[in-house]
Amino acid sequence: MRHLISPLDLSLEELEELLTLGQDIMNHPEKYAHVCEGKKLATLFYEPSTRTRLSFESAMLSLGGQVLGFSSADSSSAAKGESVADTIRVISCYADICAMRHPKEGAPTVAAMHASIPVINAGDGGHNHPTQTLTDLLTIKTLTGRLDHMTVGMCGDLKFGRTVHSLINALVRYPDVKFVLISPEELRIPSYLRKEVLDAGNISYLETDRLEENLPDLDILYMTRVQRERFFNEEDYIRLKDSFILDAAKLQYAKKDMYVLHPLPRVNEISTEVDNDPRAVYFKQAQFGVYIRMALIIKLLEVEIPC
Repeated sequence: MRHLISPLDLSLEELEELLTLGQDIMNHPEKYAHVCEGKKLATLFYEPSTRTRLSFESAMLSLGGQVLGFSSADSSSAAKGESVADTIRVISCYADICAMRHPKEGAPTVAAMHASIPVINAGDGGHNHPTQTLTDLLTIKTLTGRLDHMTVGMCGDLKFGRTVHSLINALVRYPDVKFVLISPEELRIPSYLRKEVLDAGNISYLETDRLEENLPDLDILYMTRVQRERFFNEEDYIRLKDSFILDAAKLQYAKKDMYVLHPLPRVNEISTEVDNDPRAVYFKQAQFGVYIRMALIIKLLEVEIPC
């Protein structure tokens, strides 16, 4: 039995197999419409989510399976004080696989230790968001044809953004990937990520607070919102929330084949005027999330893949 807690739980070979399967599902969804009939996915979401929870549900339903679960801690026995360990033991009696989002780092790891079904980390605090990373990788590979030899800009909240942390950890495994890390000084990547991942791997990166002057160098621009829920006080959030806004004027500096990604939800860090630019692929990215989650469910449940 396998779990997915971190993007690094998958070897590069397994990752490539998963991305290939995701692309086949994208191109031939009808082949996979019944492979999970009789299987149930439990979605245990202890904090709010739209895209991740609904894309997991859409993925399982598209595979012919069923879905059960809860969308907030208040609507579960966690409100009565039940532990994650006890919850997953019970859920293991009802479902075949589980996707868990939790505000505390490490909660899905605890669940995996006590589960008798595969556990997928759907986001744990500011730590990891592996299925968003898989979505990002599928998007980049499908649109550019590669995951190596590129310069990736990451802009916004790089300190608390778990999608950024997961994506950096995944992309450093590919050759000649450079990073331009664009953020206010207060929201730069955590020191452990800088020292243990980038510096330790001798990865090329630049930390800067200037978006426009670095846009011409980028193959991918990964925008993120400044997350109110990760701040300890409202004053800091208000001071930093509008630090970087991508609009049509700034986008003129970018390459014609650069792509703009965003894990969503968007607040105001990307102007709506950018939505019609062919380089803006964040809504397409959300669709890709369904395909890669379908592929992941198939792999973890070890169901037969149609020829």
